[in-house]
Amino acid sequence: MAVVVEDEWAIRMQIVDTLLDTGWTVEEFTSGERAMEFLDTEPRVALLVTDIRLAGSVTGWDVAEAYRKANPEAKVFYCSGNPPIKARQVPESVFMPKPCRMDALPSPNAV
Repeated sequence: MAVVVEDEWAIRMQIVDTLLDTGWTVEEFTSGERAMEFLDTEPRVALLVTDIRLAGSVTGWDVAEAYRKANPEAKVFYCSGNPPIKARQVPESVFMPKPCRMDALPSPNAV
């Protein structure tokens, strides 16, 4: 399962469509708070794609840290117009500046 956290509708749809086309089952959220609520019910996520700045007080950094803590094997891709902050990125994550390259997202077989 992949989770996409992006508050911009057009970008979220592009990411979700790309992941669906490559075979992922996808859950999508517009806020970090909603993504964190989902994590409480579904901790086993193989891929997280998140923006950094989200609606609400929970950032993409926060979401990635929580998801990785619940599932250390989860692949994390940040897709953001904000600058990368290495100290905030979870280990072995990928940071892609917007506009994100959809061909850089992994298929389920690659995870």
